[in-house]
Amino acid sequence: MTTGRSNRGTAEDTKSRILDAAERMFIEVGYEAMSLRLVTSRAIVNLAAVNYHFRSKEVMVHTVLSRRLNPLNARRLALLDACEARWPGPELTCEHVLGALFSPALQLAREPAIGGPSFLRLIGRVYSDTSPFISAYLFRHYAPVYRRFFSAFSRTLPEISRAELGMRLHLTLKTVASVLASDEPGNLLEAFTEGRPMNDAQVLAQLTGHVIAALTARAPSQPQLRAMQSVMHISDEQQVEAIRRRVDAQAMLAAGEAPAPLWPGRRKAGIAEANSPDDAKGSGRGAGPVEPAVRLDQWLRIRQ
Repeated sequence: MTTGRSNRGTAEDTKSRILDAAERMFIEVGYEAMSLRLVTSRAIVNLAAVNYHFRSKEVMVHTVLSRRLNPLNARRLALLDACEARWPGPELTCEHVLGALFSPALQLAREPAIGGPSFLRLIGRVYSDTSPFISAYLFRHYAPVYRRFFSAFSRTLPEISRAELGMRLHLTLKTVASVLASDEPGNLLEAFTEGRPMNDAQVLAQLTGHVIAALTARAPSQPQLRAMQSVMHISDEQQVEAIRRRVDAQAMLAAGEAPAPLWPGRRKAGIAEANSPDDAKGSGRGAGPVEPAVRLDQWLRIRQ
């Protein structure tokens, strides 16, 4: 009887070591780069043990994520329910919803038995990993959580269309996830607080302030749009010039001549600058697109 319990304990210890090692590998290199052999080396077990407990890399990673994300999302939903009950209807704000989204993650990062110090990095990696497997996993298992929070965000930001809000949430939360995945939480918090003592509420208030600014940003003004168009126009000119120089260099090499540098220190005086609409008029180019000296497909064929 004692031997049976001991064997079960040993098997559970082995399984936990594999999961811990797989979690660290996922945080460090992401889903696509991690392999079963790397995990077995980190966990100090053989491949047969991984196959016995999980059968495949997909099942192993699924287990890694579920043991962390299931408790996290359960807390998130419970906290959102409590916030909606405390601040019904229009009293609920975007800050309340973001608090319900972020606060449980910060709390779990302080509980070694459930999350631990690397928990925030794991969350960051999950939501910034580009693997189709991870994206499909999140969609299958946590779509209801996303819909629940999206509905709450929509109610607190009624002036933003659902399509626009979806795009802004995606970009903003992906950015936060990438930052979380980039470093250890202690280093990030120290940089984020600039060395000032802050409690969790102050940290979350500062973080959500940045997120809300992104979510509620106004559409670009006409001067902002014109500035970006001017920069893109200059970029188009440089692209055309770079293609022309590469084509000329290939032609000179084919003729046995020494080509000129592809990226000279200064642009030739004959290349028009696009500093202002008046410059465009003076050059006779007008405001239309610049036609390349050679077509891109021709240049690509020459490069082959």
